[in-house]
Amino acid sequence: MNIKINKIKLFVDMDGVIASYDFGKPLDFKTKRPLTTNIEVLRKVSSLDNIELFILSVCRKNYQIDGKNKWLDKNAPFFQKENRYILSKESISNISSANMKLHFLKNYETIDKIVLVDDDNKVLSTISKELDNIILLQDSELID
Repeated sequence: MNIKINKIKLFVDMDGVIASYDFGKPLDFKTKRPLTTNIEVLRKVSSLDNIELFILSVCRKNYQIDGKNKWLDKNAPFFQKENRYILSKESISNISSANMKLHFLKNYETIDKIVLVDDDNKVLSTISKELDNIILLQDSELID
């Protein structure tokens, strides 16, 4: 008997989930400390056959996208380049990070099972009110 396991699309935020979030230096991604426990858990998860791993992150300025990608190349290279979605508020004005992620995830809602790991309660709350086919995890749930 063949059992088909659908892929799970696992979207992971960067700031506060795999990289430290320093309120004093929110624009400088070069100096962000990697959260090694979370990164190691996700590295192991990335090798599972039924998991497709993505980055879903928001930054303020377009130039920060390159900095986040370089940080990922150095600290979490198992996030494939084609699965990195770093959205810039500079490109889309007057929309919150929560709504940016919500609109992005709506494209995936009917396709597969979706899991989002984020540290921002506003993001998690906004998405939980709008999307039914999604599992939401706060980053602290990864390391326990």
